[in-house]
Amino acid sequence: MNDTTTNRAPGRPRSERAEKAIIEATLDLLAAESGVAAVSIEAVAARAGVGKTTIYRRWPSKEALIVGALGAAKGELPRPSGASVREDLLEIARTFAAERKKRYSRCFWNVVGGAEKHPELYARYKQDVIEPRRAVIREVLRRGVETGELRADLDIEAGISMLTGSLSTKTPQETLPEGYAETVVDLLLTGIGAPS
Repeated sequence: MNDTTTNRAPGRPRSERAEKAIIEATLDLLAAESGVAAVSIEAVAARAGVGKTTIYRRWPSKEALIVGALGAAKGELPRPSGASVREDLLEIARTFAAERKKRYSRCFWNVVGGAEKHPELYARYKQDVIEPRRAVIREVLRRGVETGELRADLDIEAGISMLTGSLSTKTPQETLPEGYAETVVDLLLTGIGAPS
C-alpha cells in the first residue's frame, strides 16, 4: 500500500484548525448587532463546523469562550523597547490605534457596552485581557518615575486611564486622525512629565 494514502496532508494539526474556526465563529457572532446575546455554544459550534464537545474541551463555558476569543483577537501588547518613556508610550499608543482597524474591534465595544447585563463576563474580560495590557503601561510609567522622566507624584493608575481612555473614546467606525497617537502621548506627557 502506498504511504501517501495513509499519511495526513502537511499543515496545521486538526485541533489548531478547529480552535481557529471556533474563535473566528465566536468573534463573528460577538461582532453582530446583538453582541453577547448572539453567542451560544450551539451557535458557535454550528458556525465553526465542530461539535459542542470540541468547544467544551477547550472552554468550560460561554463566558470563558468569549474571553478566550477576545484575548486571541487583541493579543498582548508588545514589550516596549525601553528607549524612553515617550518612545515606549508611542509604541503602545500606535498599537492601540492600529487595533481599531482590525476586523473584530466591534466585539470589544459589545462586551464593554453589555457590562451591566453581563457583569461576570466583563469582570473576567477585564482581568484576563485588559489587566495584562495595563500592566505593560504601568511598568513603563513606573520606570519613568524612577528615571525622573515623569513626575515623582504621578498617580500611575490615572496615567494609564488617561492614555487608554483617549485612544478608545471614539467608536470603531470613526477613524482616528493621522498622528493622533503621537498627539495623545505628547499631551499626556505635558501633564505627567517631570518639570524641566
